[in-house]
Amino acid sequence: MKEYSLEIKWGLIFSIMMLLWMFIERSVGLHDDLIAHHATYTNLIAIPAIAIYVFALLEKRRVYYQGKMTYWQGFKTGLLITLAVTILTPLTQWITLSFITPQYFENVIAYAVENDKMTLQEANDYFNFKSYMIQSVLGAPIMGIVTSGIVAAFTVKK
Repeated sequence: MKEYSLEIKWGLIFSIMMLLWMFIERSVGLHDDLIAHHATYTNLIAIPAIAIYVFALLEKRRVYYQGKMTYWQGFKTGLLITLAVTILTPLTQWITLSFITPQYFENVIAYAVENDKMTLQEANDYFNFKSYMIQSVLGAPIMGIVTSGIVAAFTVKK
Protein backbone atom coordinates (compact mmCIF):
# COMPACT_ATOMS: atom_id res chain seq x y z
CA MET A 1 0.00 0.00 0.00
CA LYS A 2 2.87 2.39 0.79
CA GLU A 3 4.09 1.79 -2.74
CA TYR A 4 0.97 3.57 -4.02
CA SER A 5 0.68 6.25 -1.34
CA LEU A 6 1.41 9.08 -3.78
CA GLU A 7 -1.35 7.95 -6.15
CA ILE A 8 -3.81 7.55 -3.27
CA LYS A 9 -2.88 11.01 -1.95
CA TRP A 10 -3.51 12.64 -5.32
CA GLY A 11 -6.73 10.66 -5.78
CA LEU A 12 -7.92 12.09 -2.47
CA ILE A 13 -6.81 15.60 -3.48
CA PHE A 14 -8.72 15.23 -6.74
CA SER A 15 -11.86 14.08 -4.93
CA ILE A 16 -11.67 16.96 -2.46
CA MET A 17 -11.22 19.38 -5.37
CA MET A 18 -14.38 17.93 -6.96
CA LEU A 19 -16.35 18.55 -3.77
CA LEU A 20 -15.02 22.11 -3.53
CA TRP A 21 -15.88 22.70 -7.18
CA MET A 22 -19.45 21.52 -6.63
CA PHE A 23 -19.73 23.82 -3.61
CA ILE A 24 -18.48 26.75 -5.70
CA GLU A 25 -20.88 25.93 -8.55
CA ARG A 26 -23.78 25.87 -6.14
CA SER A 27 -22.60 29.01 -4.33
CA VAL A 28 -22.43 31.09 -7.51
CA GLY A 29 -25.89 29.93 -8.57
CA LEU A 30 -25.09 27.41 -11.28
CA HIS A 31 -27.36 24.87 -9.58
CA ASP A 32 -30.36 27.21 -9.30
CA ASP A 33 -30.65 30.82 -10.56
CA LEU A 34 -27.96 30.44 -13.24
CA ILE A 35 -28.67 26.81 -14.10
CA ALA A 36 -29.03 27.74 -17.78
CA HIS A 37 -25.26 28.34 -17.81
CA HIS A 38 -24.29 25.25 -15.81
CA ALA A 39 -23.55 23.02 -18.81
CA THR A 40 -21.05 25.58 -20.12
CA TYR A 41 -19.25 26.61 -16.95
CA THR A 42 -19.02 23.16 -15.41
CA ASN A 43 -16.52 22.28 -18.15
CA LEU A 44 -14.02 24.63 -16.55
CA ILE A 45 -13.39 21.85 -14.03
CA ALA A 46 -10.99 20.48 -16.62
CA ILE A 47 -8.45 23.14 -15.61
CA PRO A 48 -7.95 22.08 -11.97
CA ALA A 49 -8.48 18.43 -12.89
CA ILE A 50 -5.63 18.45 -15.40
CA ALA A 51 -3.47 20.55 -13.06
CA ILE A 52 -3.84 17.93 -10.33
CA TYR A 53 -2.68 15.18 -12.69
CA VAL A 54 0.27 17.35 -13.79
CA PHE A 55 1.32 18.05 -10.19
CA ALA A 56 0.93 14.38 -9.29
CA LEU A 57 3.02 13.11 -12.19
CA LEU A 58 5.70 15.75 -11.61
CA GLU A 59 5.89 14.71 -7.96
CA LYS A 60 6.13 11.05 -8.94
CA ARG A 61 8.92 11.86 -11.39
CA ARG A 62 10.82 13.91 -8.80
CA VAL A 63 10.35 11.68 -5.74
CA TYR A 64 10.24 8.14 -7.11
CA TYR A 65 12.12 8.30 -10.40
CA GLN A 66 15.00 10.67 -9.52
CA GLY A 67 13.85 13.34 -11.96
CA LYS A 68 13.42 11.01 -14.94
CA MET A 69 10.24 9.30 -16.05
CA THR A 70 9.16 7.35 -19.11
CA TYR A 71 5.78 7.74 -20.73
CA TRP A 72 4.66 4.37 -19.35
CA GLN A 73 5.73 5.20 -15.80
CA GLY A 74 3.74 8.43 -15.99
CA PHE A 75 0.77 6.74 -17.61
CA LYS A 76 0.73 4.00 -14.94
CA THR A 77 0.82 6.66 -12.22
CA GLY A 78 -2.11 8.44 -13.85
CA LEU A 79 -4.05 5.19 -14.11
CA LEU A 80 -3.54 4.48 -10.42
CA ILE A 81 -4.74 7.98 -9.53
CA THR A 82 -7.73 7.35 -11.79
CA LEU A 83 -8.42 4.09 -9.94
CA ALA A 84 -8.39 5.94 -6.61
CA VAL A 85 -10.69 8.65 -7.98
CA THR A 86 -13.05 6.06 -9.47
CA ILE A 87 -13.27 4.20 -6.16
CA LEU A 88 -14.05 7.48 -4.36
CA THR A 89 -16.53 8.69 -6.98
CA PRO A 90 -19.68 7.11 -5.48
CA LEU A 91 -18.87 8.75 -2.14
CA THR A 92 -18.17 12.16 -3.67
CA GLN A 93 -21.37 11.96 -5.75
CA TRP A 94 -23.39 11.03 -2.68
CA ILE A 95 -21.90 13.90 -0.66
CA THR A 96 -22.50 16.32 -3.53
CA LEU A 97 -26.09 15.32 -4.19
CA SER A 98 -27.09 14.75 -0.57
CA PHE A 99 -25.39 17.65 1.20
CA ILE A 100 -23.81 20.20 -1.14
CA THR A 101 -26.65 20.56 -3.63
CA PRO A 102 -29.64 18.40 -2.69
CA GLN A 103 -32.01 20.60 -4.74
CA TYR A 104 -30.05 20.18 -7.98
CA PHE A 105 -32.25 17.54 -9.59
CA GLU A 106 -35.44 19.46 -8.82
CA ASN A 107 -33.92 22.62 -10.31
CA VAL A 108 -32.44 21.06 -13.42
CA ILE A 109 -35.61 19.08 -14.16
CA ALA A 110 -37.69 22.26 -13.87
CA TYR A 111 -35.26 24.12 -16.14
CA ALA A 112 -35.19 21.36 -18.78
CA VAL A 113 -38.99 21.08 -18.90
CA GLU A 114 -39.75 24.82 -18.76
CA ASN A 115 -37.30 25.50 -21.60
CA ASP A 116 -38.53 22.62 -23.78
CA LYS A 117 -35.20 20.81 -23.59
CA MET A 118 -36.90 17.57 -22.42
CA THR A 119 -40.28 16.25 -21.49
CA LEU A 120 -40.93 15.78 -17.79
CA GLN A 121 -40.50 12.01 -18.17
CA GLU A 122 -37.20 12.39 -20.06
CA ALA A 123 -35.90 14.84 -17.48
CA ASN A 124 -36.91 12.60 -14.58
CA ASP A 125 -35.27 9.62 -16.28
CA TYR A 126 -32.01 11.49 -16.88
CA PHE A 127 -31.66 13.76 -13.86
CA ASN A 128 -31.72 11.41 -10.90
CA PHE A 129 -29.33 9.91 -8.38
CA LYS A 130 -29.03 6.51 -10.08
CA SER A 131 -28.38 8.02 -13.51
CA TYR A 132 -25.75 10.43 -12.18
CA MET A 133 -24.08 7.69 -10.17
CA ILE A 134 -23.77 5.51 -13.28
CA GLN A 135 -22.53 8.43 -15.38
CA SER A 136 -19.92 9.42 -12.82
CA VAL A 137 -18.64 5.90 -12.19
CA LEU A 138 -18.27 5.34 -15.94
CA GLY A 139 -17.04 8.86 -16.70
CA ALA A 140 -14.31 8.97 -14.05
CA PRO A 141 -12.20 6.17 -15.54
CA ILE A 142 -12.76 7.31 -19.13
CA MET A 143 -11.70 10.89 -18.42
CA GLY A 144 -8.91 9.70 -16.12
CA ILE A 145 -7.44 7.40 -18.76
CA VAL A 146 -7.50 10.15 -21.39
CA THR A 147 -6.03 12.71 -18.98
CA SER A 148 -3.35 10.24 -17.86
CA GLY A 149 -2.32 9.58 -21.44
CA ILE A 150 -2.03 13.24 -22.34
CA VAL A 151 -0.35 14.42 -19.13
CA ALA A 152 2.11 11.50 -19.21
CA ALA A 153 3.26 12.64 -22.65
CA PHE A 154 4.11 16.10 -21.27
CA THR A 155 5.84 14.90 -18.10
CA VAL A 156 8.33 12.54 -19.73
CA LYS A 157 11.93 13.36 -18.91
CA LYS A 158 14.85 11.20 -19.94
